[in-house]
Amino acid sequence: MSVEATETASPQPMPETISGSDQPPLPEPIRIEPDLSFIRKLMKSGGDSLKQCMQCGTCSATCALSSDLEPFPRKEMAWASWGMKDALVNDPDVWLCHQCNDCSTRCPRGARPGDVLAAVRQEWIVHNAVPGFLARWVHQPQSALLLLGIMTVLLGGALYLKDPVGRVLGFSEELGTKIVFSYSSMLPRWMLNLFFLVLGVLAILTVLRGVIRLRKKMKTTFMQSESGAPKKKLIPSIGAALKCIFLHENFSLCTEAHPRYWSHMAVFFGFLALVLVTLWVITAPYNPLIAGPFIYPLSLWNPWKILANVGGIAIIAGCVLMIKDRMKNSEQTGVNNYSDWSLIGLLLAVVLTGFVTEALHFVRLEPHRHLAYFVHLVFAGALLLYMPYSKFAHIVYRTTAMIFAERYNRTKEKQPGPIPI
Repeated sequence: MSVEATETASPQPMPETISGSDQPPLPEPIRIEPDLSFIRKLMKSGGDSLKQCMQCGTCSATCALSSDLEPFPRKEMAWASWGMKDALVNDPDVWLCHQCNDCSTRCPRGARPGDVLAAVRQEWIVHNAVPGFLARWVHQPQSALLLLGIMTVLLGGALYLKDPVGRVLGFSEELGTKIVFSYSSMLPRWMLNLFFLVLGVLAILTVLRGVIRLRKKMKTTFMQSESGAPKKKLIPSIGAALKCIFLHENFSLCTEAHPRYWSHMAVFFGFLALVLVTLWVITAPYNPLIAGPFIYPLSLWNPWKILANVGGIAIIAGCVLMIKDRMKNSEQTGVNNYSDWSLIGLLLAVVLTGFVTEALHFVRLEPHRHLAYFVHLVFAGALLLYMPYSKFAHIVYRTTAMIFAERYNRTKEKQPGPIPI
């Protein structure tokens, strides 16, 4: 019996595409080079739980703000675990997260995506800040006294130079019969306006640089992911984003941390009231709406003084609610890091020293009211100058991200619901 040799057929290669298939081609492989230092920074900044993520997708499914087509924060958790710093700093969804921590409380592994994204935002600010060392100091507890000392020296230097600078600029004889400022002898109004104008310009230029960089990165990311031009014009997008901010629509969607809705509302509108009063006082000599003599400080029953006091009380109430909530409900509010506490403390310091100054002024206690006013100005100047580096800058960057999300139709349709109680 003979066995006939047969030729073994070689395996046929699999076709790259199936004829008539509508499936897209497979994506190109991505080479990942983990940034280990970035991972360590995230873990140090409050994202120490990121390694517990198992990519189950519960966080994206439970997030009320996550877009159906571009969900988050699942992909951000993967990128953070892999140290993909470039992907995260170019990701607009990092700023669309409001850290309501619904995802963190429902994560089956305790990975806390809300805290991880908060750490990413902090590192984004430090990474893009100029000068970088100042941003690092703002987030370091050991630098708090140094930062306040810098502001004290700057304000003290302005007071020391007020007389020669006033003579050069022609402001020495600014006061007349129309406008009276009781602090003019020691803290002339023109000097304070000029001093805070310089601080404001520096803060605006710094944060504007960050907004431009964020806008450029988001524009590239949005156009690549959406494959097209914006779906909505700029002005309607700005209007929709501002409406969402003023009504705190995104916070109202939170199901796990309802008290944050009221505390943020109180601080937001209280601060807005103080800004309006400050602008009214600063523009007093040039304000056409002011008829007759303008006397500052304002009387206790002046409508603008009432608005300022109500705003200050609202900020105190909001900060107290935040502190209470963070002390009792850390699971819902997230990691209590230094960046959160420093901003709350600085806001309280500004408002409380303002009330102390007001009280000392009405009892005409000399020289205590001037000293209290100086301390108040130091805290107010620190809040303004260090704003681009602190968590206070989130309102600017998050607003920018929300405008772009509206333009590219990346927002999730909000379902109306009851206001949280």
